Amino acid sequence: MSAPALISTRAEITLDWARQVFGDAVEAVEVEPVGTGQIGTCYRARLAAPPGAGLPRSVLVKLPAEDPAARSLLAGVYRSEVRFYAEIAATVAIRVPATHLATWAGDGAEFTLVMGDAAPAEQGDQLAGCTPAQARDAVLNLAGLHGPRWCDPSLLEIEGLNINGPDDAALMADLFGPATDIFVDGLGDLLSAATVATLREVAAVIGPWALGRAERFGLVHGDYRLDNLLFPPDGRPGVIAVDWQTLSLALPARDLAYFTGTGLETGLRRTEERGLVAAYHAALVGHGVAGYDLDLCWEDYRYSMLQGPLVAVFGCAYGTRTERGDRMFAVMVERACAAIRELGSLDLVG
Repeated sequence: MSAPALISTRAEITLDWARQVFGDAVEAVEVEPVGTGQIGTCYRARLAAPPGAGLPRSVLVKLPAEDPAARSLLAGVYRSEVRFYAEIAATVAIRVPATHLATWAGDGAEFTLVMGDAAPAEQGDQLAGCTPAQARDAVLNLAGLHGPRWCDPSLLEIEGLNINGPDDAALMADLFGPATDIFVDGLGDLLSAATVATLREVAAVIGPWALGRAERFGLVHGDYRLDNLLFPPDGRPGVIAVDWQTLSLALPARDLAYFTGTGLETGLRRTEERGLVAAYHAALVGHGVAGYDLDLCWEDYRYSMLQGPLVAVFGCAYGTRTERGDRMFAVMVERACAAIRELGSLDLVG
């Protein structure tokens, strides 16, 4: 993939470039940074154009990391996200930002994503959690990712998408044990003894778990959590999902369990999860999923709760540590491990 409008640095977001993407009606462009740029860099570009030109007032421009070495390491992640917006988003029903440009060059280390600016939508807060209404909005939106291409064999033909095999599971198991040690050593004072014990139990079965229930597969966001969701500021439904770098094929309920298990305060999760799973299941049926009853959906949900510690432990152990990040990962794992115990998730692995 390549395009004349492909850029990779802030300095290239110029008037001439904006006209390549949006046409000659663009009269000026103002640029400001957005976010912290740990995986890549992101900028808000405000476009000046005559009334009636039909152009967005502002867009988000997502580019590679500034460090060339980091770009090379993250090329696969970049390709995954660009491929989602360029090839997959239009085939599913999940709400995502409008895509104005999605392109890459070479192995993906150089890419450009230009997306609609969702402002004034507000980013969710993984630490604070969310309301029951927001949770329902999020799980219904998630069904729009899973339902339209449920068990679609053509997904296996897309480069970079595959279902875990024995070698993948073995590697995961080999890495997760040491990652758990790093996680516990680093965040031990933020974790309960019960959580640490559950993490050890998860580490012992993560390989077989990764291979389980492969007969049901679909597109999985992989990090569908509150920090990656944008909610309308007035409380109406309409959540938007962003950050598609971890897209994969797996048991769809992994996204569902990960969202509720890590994002909802434990007491709220207990009272709301049955209803949320039922709403998600009904939405799947509405998207054409057949032969998948609510009881099996609930069992998949229980089974999939291990996705929470899996993602959080790896993210913390091998990512850049920050004070908020430490608190966030600790809260995510505390919540998810409580759910694993209460739902008997480990009893389903075997």
